Amino acid sequence: MTSNNADVVQAPDVLSEVVGGVGFITLNRPRALNALNLGMVRRLTDILLAWRSDAAVHGVAIRGTNKEGPFGGFCAGGDIRFFHQAAMAGDPALEDFFTEEYALNHLIFTYPKPYIAFMDGIVMGGGMGISQGASVRLVTERTKMAMPETNIGLFPDVGGGHFLGSCPGRVGEYLALTGHVIGGAQAVAWNLADLIVPSQHLHQAWEALEHFRPSSPDELRRLWSRWCEQAHWNVPSQAPEGLRPELEAAFALPTVGEIVASLEAAGTQAATETAGMLRHRSPLMLHVVLEQLRRARGLTLAEDLRMERDLVRHCFFTGHLGRSGATSETVEGIRALAVDKDHAPRWNPSRIEDVTPDMVTPFFDSPWPAHAHPLRHLD
Repeated sequence: MTSNNADVVQAPDVLSEVVGGVGFITLNRPRALNALNLGMVRRLTDILLAWRSDAAVHGVAIRGTNKEGPFGGFCAGGDIRFFHQAAMAGDPALEDFFTEEYALNHLIFTYPKPYIAFMDGIVMGGGMGISQGASVRLVTERTKMAMPETNIGLFPDVGGGHFLGSCPGRVGEYLALTGHVIGGAQAVAWNLADLIVPSQHLHQAWEALEHFRPSSPDELRRLWSRWCEQAHWNVPSQAPEGLRPELEAAFALPTVGEIVASLEAAGTQAATETAGMLRHRSPLMLHVVLEQLRRARGLTLAEDLRMERDLVRHCFFTGHLGRSGATSETVEGIRALAVDKDHAPRWNPSRIEDVTPDMVTPFFDSPWPAHAHPLRHLD
């Protein structure tokens, strides 16, 4: 029998099932590195809300897929091609995406049942938003973790101000501004993961969860802890590490200009390379991001997400600079990276030294009154 394209049934982008009292989620969009679209955000939210109120579900495990099967990739972030298309077309779904994604991030951070994230492979941007709030954050030797938003004229959202602000020392500033990619061991050392485990053992752990049969969330926690001990998956005992001294000193400075000047004067290879990374990022968004992170340290998670919702509106519709659509910093950054792929974004301003406070401060003015904010219900 022959078939045509109309006969092909595509698997859902999010797979879910409950086995033995544990809910299992698999992100299943491997050709897009499991990048989140609005449908996936809504599906994840529906699943987690249903399981939160289901007394027969005692915890959640989430993983990604790659082209060969389960694991090997977690989530590369939000679907930035959609962001570009929606911004250019004035599609209101762009607004819906960020409102619903940030609400999903809050749901995960405040989830009352164990939530175990298998952060194997790429974990970036939106992938951090659906994993950093987990009760247990597993990484492997294949993990590639980052918040690389300044590379596309955006900022580390999905609660980035909250979880990056909780890193030791000035690691949060370093990761937020540079977008530097780190591995699993570094993620554990910087409080962005709990356990680093061999990737070949992930299937074994997933199958163990399927056989636990817990009677409560607390029992699931006990069973998981015991299994990890028997597998010698122990929480590292060393204290969290900071940055190299010259980087720590630079990223503690008040402004982006001072940070870069300090790095360029330090003379070490690490400092020179870091300064070079910053020189390639959006100058405007570097200044916004530094302010974002420093404000976030004084905010609750809900307050931080509301601030980030304000920021992302301004990123695509930068009214105080008279920029939107193709002229916005974010759309230009996505164009250069993922659309035209010329890797030559035309940043405006083009130099870190040309960004003024009047360009930055209005990003933090909310477009909505408090009673009408799209995330006003978060607490």
